Amino acid sequence: MQQYAMIFGTYMGIFWILKFALIPLGLTHPFLSLLFICLTLCVPFMGYYYTRLYRDRVCGGVLTFMHAWSFNVLMYMCAALLTAIAHYVYFRYIDGGYLLDTCRDTLQTLMSTPGMEANTEQIEQALSTMAGLTPVDIMLNMLQTNVFFCVLLGIPTALLVMRNKPKGTPYGPTDNNIQS
Repeated sequence: MQQYAMIFGTYMGIFWILKFALIPLGLTHPFLSLLFICLTLCVPFMGYYYTRLYRDRVCGGVLTFMHAWSFNVLMYMCAALLTAIAHYVYFRYIDGGYLLDTCRDTLQTLMSTPGMEANTEQIEQALSTMAGLTPVDIMLNMLQTNVFFCVLLGIPTALLVMRNKPKGTPYGPTDNNIQS
């Protein structure tokens, strides 16, 4: 299970890294922000596909809920760890405050609109908090968020993919499904 979770987690992690590249680009090009959202919505379908592939090709078509959920969590953890490395590299060496400055400019524009005066203090406090974050803080926060949502996302995926063994058959993969 670990080997396949790492392989599929690597594929998903590369997908997440490419998807993450759309965030700073999407700040200036709205189409890329929309593309980011659409690709984010594809993540559960990828998890379902990889788990079903694992069930059918490795487990002989039989996968219990806990096995499927464990596989999902491990796969998503591998993807999240790989993506965390990319997040750190981006915020440490590439960003240079671009995301924060763009958010600050956008929020300054929003604060000048009528009715936003009451929220000015909260917005400024949020910006100062964001400015104080180090690349490690940002990476750990994003890693924690990814892991939390992926653990939850594994539950419906496992429910959809699980398939119990037919009555009267031994549990586990058959000899012709075992790969050496």
